[in-house]
Amino acid sequence: MDEILEMLARYERILLLGCGTCVTVCLAGGEREVGILAGQLRIHARQEGKSAQVDEHTIERQCEKEWVEEIKDRVEGVDVVMSMACGVGVQLVAEMYPEKPVFPALNTTFMGYPAQHGIWFENCRGCGNCVLHLSGGVCPITRCAKSLLNGPCGGSQNGECEIDKEIECAWQVIYDRLKKTGRLEWMNNYQPPRDWSTAGSGGPRRSVKIEEVLD
Repeated sequence: MDEILEMLARYERILLLGCGTCVTVCLAGGEREVGILAGQLRIHARQEGKSAQVDEHTIERQCEKEWVEEIKDRVEGVDVVMSMACGVGVQLVAEMYPEKPVFPALNTTFMGYPAQHGIWFENCRGCGNCVLHLSGGVCPITRCAKSLLNGPCGGSQNGECEIDKEIECAWQVIYDRLKKTGRLEWMNNYQPPRDWSTAGSGGPRRSVKIEEVLD
């Protein structure tokens, strides 16, 4: 909250923009969270003796131009946009309205799945060179603390990661999965040094959908 207040300190007219998909499911930036943060900002402004106009709005997706275009009038009527989307949404809004400062209300962390209510686990880094068919549907890049591709390290004990005992050793999970599906011999397949050119280390990536033309 201190970071958000610092970002907004010089502005009076604020658009607090929520997103109706991923961050809504994650209980981080949907309509409900927009309302909570808006209330906190108004209370803080009163306590500081300042005037603050907080406009609340949530669109379906901040990562698609069609939805972001619909808020043009709202953006024109404020001094700053505080986005409660992931980093992708923040950047698209900023790109489409370059004359307005656009700030992030969230820290985007990872792609994962909800293990239980309010708890998510990272499952994929989007590295662009998937090996899930070789590892029993368990990503060693993401779920192994050392991103090992050819079996566990020497520090794992009793199926636990040496980095954090509360985390399963990914290679123990891979072994168990391959055994259950009758593919344990796949553990003998050697994976060569990884080509990281498809990951994010080479700069921003682009994906192009190539449509097949059928005669």
